[in-house]
Amino acid sequence: MSLAFSDTISHLSDRHFRTIAGLVEEQVGIRLPAAKRLMLEGRLLKRVRALNYSDVNEYVEHLFDAKHFEAELIHLIDCVTTNKTDFFREPSHFSFIKDIAVPEILRRRGRGSTRPLKIWSAACSTGMEAYTVAMVLDDMIFAGASFQFSVLGTDISTSVLHLAETGIYTSEMIAPVPVEFVRRYFLSSRNPGRDEVRVVPRLRRCTNFMRMNLMEDTYPVDRDVDIIFCRNVLIYFDKPTQQKVVEQLCSHLRPGGYFIVGHSESMINNEAMPMVQLQPTIFKV
Repeated sequence: MSLAFSDTISHLSDRHFRTIAGLVEEQVGIRLPAAKRLMLEGRLLKRVRALNYSDVNEYVEHLFDAKHFEAELIHLIDCVTTNKTDFFREPSHFSFIKDIAVPEILRRRGRGSTRPLKIWSAACSTGMEAYTVAMVLDDMIFAGASFQFSVLGTDISTSVLHLAETGIYTSEMIAPVPVEFVRRYFLSSRNPGRDEVRVVPRLRRCTNFMRMNLMEDTYPVDRDVDIIFCRNVLIYFDKPTQQKVVEQLCSHLRPGGYFIVGHSESMINNEAMPMVQLQPTIFKV
């Protein structure tokens, strides 16, 4: 019985696949070529089952019902967005901000400045990148540096933002975190049967999260950000969308601010971008 049920709900019609692919590209800039069809069908199954529809095509019809569209669109986006992330992913970037970017920003500001350093993790997923930045900056203060900071994480997926806001992760998730940082920045669960840790309150207080779509015409973010991470998301956009998003993000950087992309995006053409390239994945406005 379960096999028959799985067969009936797992195949999008050509028309519905084109409809969903067009909607996703319009809403979040992610292109879904035909090769992604099976992936899309698989990800939609949880919504089909949650809403008790008989098949995935019935779900698509439901999605475009005017009464349901706005609320269900959030769930659809959660289904189709890729949320791969890790603590200390691409560690050279965190070495750069610790050894080069932050010291240079502090020198430029001069002594006596009380303005907090602002770092923005765009497409932050489950918050691991944002909390990694917070740990690195707090460790600099622990070692004697004098500054304040705030970290903003934004993402379009509500489900990953919920996890980010709680700051609760499994031991497996924090495996890349240095041992001394685990001791300093994570609390073990009071329940010994739960394999969970939680980011310490002081890091959670200086790390905030907000839902935001990079495809929006304006971003509700300060325009004096010092460092923006936008890693491993631009590769899902076509070239015109990449250009638009990068220009929009860089308009929120202070003069001399840094823009960091993922190593998979190092090939992105930066000739028309509003910045200079310092390293394959690091730029300065």
